[in-house]
Amino acid sequence: MNDVSRRVHVLPDAPALAQAVADHVVDVARFTLAHKKRFDIALAGGSTPRAANALLAALPLRDLVDWALVRFFFSDERCVPPTDDESNFKMADETLLEPLEIAETQVFRMRGEDEPAAAARAYAGVLRRELGDPPVFDLVMLGMGPDGHTASLFPGTDPLTDDDALVRAPYVEKFSTHRLTLTPRVINAARYVSIAAGGAEKADALREVFEGPRDPLKHPVEIVAPAGGKLDWFVDAAAAAKLQTTEARPAT
Repeated sequence: MNDVSRRVHVLPDAPALAQAVADHVVDVARFTLAHKKRFDIALAGGSTPRAANALLAALPLRDLVDWALVRFFFSDERCVPPTDDESNFKMADETLLEPLEIAETQVFRMRGEDEPAAAARAYAGVLRRELGDPPVFDLVMLGMGPDGHTASLFPGTDPLTDDDALVRAPYVEKFSTHRLTLTPRVINAARYVSIAAGGAEKADALREVFEGPRDPLKHPVEIVAPAGGKLDWFVDAAAAAKLQTTEARPAT
C-alpha cells in the first residue's frame, strides 16, 4: 500500500478497538472545533462503528464535544428505507444521533429508499451544497471487509469508476443489490480518514493490503490515500495476526 504517512494503531481486542476509534473521533472533533465553527463527519456502518457510537453517546466522551456544532453525513448506505435493520442510518440513529439528541438539521442521510442512481446524484448535490465543490470532510470514517472492500467500493470494479460523480450507486453482485457510496475523490479530499478493521476474518486481507503488491481492483481499500496525509488505521490483534512486518505502533 503506497502511502507514506499512515498511522497504524494495533489494539488488543474488539472493545479496545472501539474505544480507540471513539477517542479518535473526539480528538479530531475537538481539534477541528478549536480552529473553526463546525465539524463535518461521514459515518460508517459495521460492528466497530456501532460499538464506537455507543461510547461516544455515553459519559465521559459525550461531554467532551459540543455536538451542536457537528454535522453528520454517511460514507455509504444500503438501498433500503431508513427504518430497515440493514440501514446504516438506522444504526447511527439508534446508537449515536438519538442518544445525543442531534437535531434533524445536523443530519444528512443517503436516501437508500430512492432509485439508486437518482439517490447518488441527489447526495452528490447535498455534498456540493453543504461542503463545497469538491466537498471536504473533516473526518471520513471507513471500515474494511474480509474481501478488502471499503465503504461500498467492492472488489472487481475499478474504485475510481464515476469518481467525478462524488457519489455512485454500484451494483454489488455478491449481494444482488445496489449500494450508495462516496467515491475516492471525496474520501481522499478529507482532512482525516480513519479505517477500522477487527477480527480474524480480516487478517488475510490486511496482510495483502499492507504487504502485498498494490491492487485496488482486488482490494479497493488500497485506493484510500487522503491528500492531506492524515490516514489512521485501527486494527485489533486478531486482524493484525498475519502481518510479517508492520509500521504499527500501540495506540496510547
